[in-house]
Amino acid sequence: MHRSMRAVLRCLTHAAVIAASAAGGTAFAQAAYPSKPIKWIVGYPPGGGTDYLARTVATQMAEQLKQPIVIDNKPGAAGMIGADAAAKAEPDGYTVFTADNGILVYNPALYKKISYNPERDFAPLGLIARVPLIVVAAPSANIKTAADFADNLKRNPGRLSYASPGNGSPHHLAMELLKNQAGLFVVHVPYRGAAPAMQDVMGGQVPLMVVDASSAMTHIKSGKLVPLLHFSAKRMAQLPDVPTAMELGYKGVEAYAWQGLVVPAATPQPVRERLSREMQAAVANPAVRKKLADAGWDPIQSDGQLMSVYTMAETRKWHKLIKDRGITVE
Repeated sequence: MHRSMRAVLRCLTHAAVIAASAAGGTAFAQAAYPSKPIKWIVGYPPGGGTDYLARTVATQMAEQLKQPIVIDNKPGAAGMIGADAAAKAEPDGYTVFTADNGILVYNPALYKKISYNPERDFAPLGLIARVPLIVVAAPSANIKTAADFADNLKRNPGRLSYASPGNGSPHHLAMELLKNQAGLFVVHVPYRGAAPAMQDVMGGQVPLMVVDASSAMTHIKSGKLVPLLHFSAKRMAQLPDVPTAMELGYKGVEAYAWQGLVVPAATPQPVRERLSREMQAAVANPAVRKKLADAGWDPIQSDGQLMSVYTMAETRKWHKLIKDRGITVE
């Protein structure tokens, strides 16, 4: 064989070995993920519904991934402190973030300026769960049914008030959707969290409240809160006698507080796919589903694409309402 031809073959062989080695290294790197603990950022305080949801799913995911998942609570500014930290995190698959409808949908429309961009900064892994929102009354308010609720508001426009966990929360906006559709006038009293709001409602200081099932079910069962109606598409198994807003003739009045999982946008696709699969498997686990259901959550199995489509639909719906009703939070 000609000397130059042998040299070419040697070069080609050497190049093939390098390529194979590189491919093997890449495969090994992907197969080795995760090789250290994963941080799960939650933009709300410990002990709340969002924190419980994250810890329940994270415990199962950690078992599947054979690596610890550490919950990092960064509460404040309607979840925006946590969102900002997650957006700026290294996109290496070792930071995930609970993103709810407040963070992904409402905040960009409610605030003039936010420090993150939901579309640009995050890649969705999938929805985790949603929780029904319920209109409840204080026992002392003498409002026992949905009919009492509507009758009181029509006879006394502007004289009744309702509490919510905060301005711009899903609870606040659900009532705004109902008010918009039904032509009702009820005064909003925002609190900093569900717990203090419920205490005042149970104590009779505020007659009404929009609360999520995960926070309120224990108090409803004990009779400390009276359920009037809720914003789900169909009746809740836990409250079979309580009607939905749509049953009462309020077309399109459907709302939830929902949670999903995202990562920094530049996280490699294979890592995103792995995390999404593990998250879906965790949510499908019977023990996890029971824990979530017992706490008032409706588990959802979805991938990142479904979460993206759902988020876009929610954005169109709620941004229009926020704009039409001139709702702002500063």
